[in-house]
Amino acid sequence: MKRLLCLLGILLSLSSAATAALVEGVRLWSAPDHTRLVIDVDSAVEHRVFSLPSPNRLVIDLPQAKVKGRLEKDHVKDRHIEGLRYAMQKNRTLRLVLDLKQPVKPKSFLLKPGGEYGHRLVVDVYPKDPVADKPRIAKSERDIQDLRDVVIAIDAGHGGEDPGAVGSLHRTREKDITLQIANRLKQLIDRKPGMRAVLTRDGDYYIGLRKRMQLARRHKADLFVSIHADAFRDKRVRGSSVYVLSRRGASSEAARWLAARENAADLVGGVSLDDKDDMLASVLLDLSQSAAQEASLAAAQQIYTNLGKLGKVHGRRIQQAGFMVLKSPDIPSMLIETGFISNPSEEQNLRNAGYQQKLAAAITQGISRYFREAPPPGTRLAKLERDSRPVEHVIERGETLSVIAQRYQVSLVDLRSANRIRNDRRIRVGQVLQIPET
Repeated sequence: MKRLLCLLGILLSLSSAATAALVEGVRLWSAPDHTRLVIDVDSAVEHRVFSLPSPNRLVIDLPQAKVKGRLEKDHVKDRHIEGLRYAMQKNRTLRLVLDLKQPVKPKSFLLKPGGEYGHRLVVDVYPKDPVADKPRIAKSERDIQDLRDVVIAIDAGHGGEDPGAVGSLHRTREKDITLQIANRLKQLIDRKPGMRAVLTRDGDYYIGLRKRMQLARRHKADLFVSIHADAFRDKRVRGSSVYVLSRRGASSEAARWLAARENAADLVGGVSLDDKDDMLASVLLDLSQSAAQEASLAAAQQIYTNLGKLGKVHGRRIQQAGFMVLKSPDIPSMLIETGFISNPSEEQNLRNAGYQQKLAAAITQGISRYFREAPPPGTRLAKLERDSRPVEHVIERGETLSVIAQRYQVSLVDLRSANRIRNDRRIRVGQVLQIPET
């Protein structure tokens, strides 16, 4: 009997060891507002995360887990984390301890295998006093004046443990290409008088899709541009494309906003929805979405035209889809697929600094042309356009007085008065209008 019990004990021990999860490595990603620790494991793993004070530590317990070999932990350091220690506990629990530089708020979750990665335990570490969460807006001459710059939010797709698409020839990662193009685009936009750009991420870390929208709103962006690189199973497919939000995507987002408006801190067009009745909130949201979608299409068309001059465009027109990053109801938004990284020729182009600069220049020209034609009121760009506008305008086919008045930012009454026009029936193609001073 004793021999049988001993044998059963050995079998149970071997079974437990066989099912133990193996920790294969740890990776660290530092974002402006938090630190992400990714623990690579060979299978799904149970975990428990808790904080300890004096000194500040974050403990991660993994029952029935063990380390495969040794963990490279020298790189696990940043402004929130001092270092990493680990050891096996008596109850066969692997304990990882993060030595912290300040108190933190942890968030953890498991990720299933995807792309080049297997099972992962993700621990996000947020400081309890998140100074980085506040927008970093430089104090400058424009803050003293009433006029502001036109702000373009540039979103480099993917990042951190999310590499995006991977090239078939050189294994080029989409997250690297998008960040490089985003940086070039920011430099070109910042050179434009009356315009400046902000990046949703400026390093190799991941930001949630809704967080990207929130960052654009926090900086009061006039336009949101998300940069990506496409992929397809057929390596022959190539060409760039531009996407705006579909009607179905807008409808689903409207429903979400209306359902959660009492608890939402976000604003729609600068107006809070939490104190409005259902009908008024719905009308305000619809107006905001309609204006944003119309502006999105107009800006996207300018960029689509410029990309067509640079090379092949995939599709004959602006594409529409329900991408999450395009769903901000009060900011005109677009997503640009700069090319197919799965196509060997386009992968080579996207890796090339000169081609990246041409892409950034084409996008910048499209953005600049859109805002020159419709500069937001109260911006330096609007004043620059007014100061440099011609005193005369020759009417073209399809133009109306109201369209011309909006373009030059003068009132329709003043435009009619300056040209002694009582109604639109008195205007004709080729007629020269005098643009009144404002």
